[in-house]
Amino acid sequence: MESDLLPSSAPKLSSLRWKILRRAISSRGKSDADGSITCEEKSFDKVSRRTRNGFRLIPCDLMSDDGESSVFHVNQDVCFCYNLPLPNAPKLLLRQRLDARATLGDFEVSNQFNIDSTGLVCLWPSEEVLAYYSLTHPEKFRGKKVIELGSGYGLAGLVIAMAGEASEVVISDGNPRVVDYIQSSIEANSASFGNTKVKSMVLHWNLHDTLDAMGNFDIIVASDCTFFKEFHESLVLTIRTLLTKNGSSEAILFSPRRGDSLDKFLVEATDAGLRFTVTEIYDAEIWRQHQRFCKGDTSWPNYEPGHCYPLLISITF
Repeated sequence: MESDLLPSSAPKLSSLRWKILRRAISSRGKSDADGSITCEEKSFDKVSRRTRNGFRLIPCDLMSDDGESSVFHVNQDVCFCYNLPLPNAPKLLLRQRLDARATLGDFEVSNQFNIDSTGLVCLWPSEEVLAYYSLTHPEKFRGKKVIELGSGYGLAGLVIAMAGEASEVVISDGNPRVVDYIQSSIEANSASFGNTKVKSMVLHWNLHDTLDAMGNFDIIVASDCTFFKEFHESLVLTIRTLLTKNGSSEAILFSPRRGDSLDKFLVEATDAGLRFTVTEIYDAEIWRQHQRFCKGDTSWPNYEPGHCYPLLISITF
């Protein structure tokens, strides 16, 4: 019940959700004159499960204009430097927005292409998990042709390009504004890809002719792409069309259950003739972090396993 979550004097959850949306398209947040967070701002944590810290699997720093580590940046677009936990690994530069607020232009693009703007909001925890998993399982990508679907800022695709020794990596998203950030990151890291061919692209899952013309991929990766049920059918079509039809090909997805959304997606995949496995414990460090949050670690407020912990889904023919 809403009355169990918030004090009687606080706004109801439905009202807070609309205020979160309003804040997302406003130029400034709602703070007191001295810069402190208002009571209403604190109430947002009761609604949203998004976190800035995530599972904290790959250390990163915010870079300043002179290329040095910084804790502050005044521009909307910033560069994060990720220190991959591998011997002699190059630094990975990821360009994204510092401020999670969307603009009216973002919503115009979303309406034009019938897509969402979640890739511009933040680097989602499932993407971080996919990136970390890719680091610890490089053998899955070695010599393979790989595509990341719905990549957002594309951390996982960049990690695979830098550390997976893949033959080719395509980092795709349906939002052209997101893809602009991906391309900027590709250019910033181009010297670290070795012999791997890397490119970005705008990819809409419902465009059959485009999918047919792309050829097949050995490995498809995606994170938190099963949330919107209206995209399930087109996502399954995309996986089925792009996945190489042989025994070694695989789509690797990381996604929380999010109510019945993941289950409904898997039904759609089964109906399309695809097979799947779901693994809950796939990495000791990620599981340790998950258990810590379940026990009430306050660095991830309102952590709820069904909405926050990504399961590993493997899809094959």
